[in-house]
Amino acid sequence: MRRKFVAGNWKMNTNRATAIELAKTVAAGAGTVGARVAVCPPAVYLEAVAAVLAGSRVELGGQNAYLTNAGAFTGENSPAMLKDIGCGLVILGHSERRQFFGETDESVSKKAKIALENGLEPIVCVGETLQERQAGKTFEVLRTQILGSLQSIDAPNLSRVVIAYEPVWAIGTGVNATPDQAQEAHAFLRGLIAEKYGLSLSQNLVILYGGSVKADNAATLFGQPDVDGGLVGGAALDGKGFLQIVAAGA
Repeated sequence: MRRKFVAGNWKMNTNRATAIELAKTVAAGAGTVGARVAVCPPAVYLEAVAAVLAGSRVELGGQNAYLTNAGAFTGENSPAMLKDIGCGLVILGHSERRQFFGETDESVSKKAKIALENGLEPIVCVGETLQERQAGKTFEVLRTQILGSLQSIDAPNLSRVVIAYEPVWAIGTGVNATPDQAQEAHAFLRGLIAEKYGLSLSQNLVILYGGSVKADNAATLFGQPDVDGGLVGGAALDGKGFLQIVAAGA
């Protein structure tokens, strides 16, 4: 049976003091819930947050990683660096990375491969825009993105990958997909994985929903049969509210 998982993506928010306080709140409140919990702070605060989370059950993740371990790539953070500082996870292919920084399915696939090689668990993000949904292209987009973003991942390694379905039109807008819309997309993604990797692997794959997840809608979303938790953005910046979301997945 798949275990629920809630990860907080802090994006480009917090300062050192507020990152530490937020991590303390999450670490203190996550000790008794059954769901798996992670936070993904800005890279410059990873070390400070890692110190707070030490000994807790809250996992640490990066928000992005480059596709090689070292070299003349000014401003980038490598998977090896994230692992060295205490990360066990990394978000890859978030729609904001695709939209603002030109990331492609191919680059996400390469990043996922090297992340796995460094012992990091990739959270691979996919999702359609509002225009694509209105044009009836949701499934076409999801098929292209998921198969392209996993093209470098073989079956033995797929069990170490998490998928996040994030409809772009719901990210930071306050408008979330309905439970039925989320379930439909998740079931479609799971079916694609079954086609490529087999039914057993698809049934064990964790698929998160992301897009305006809040304490008041988390339980309904997470209650769908193919929704295994959430990748939470803005609501993850409120420690108590984030813990309510976590509790909805317990």
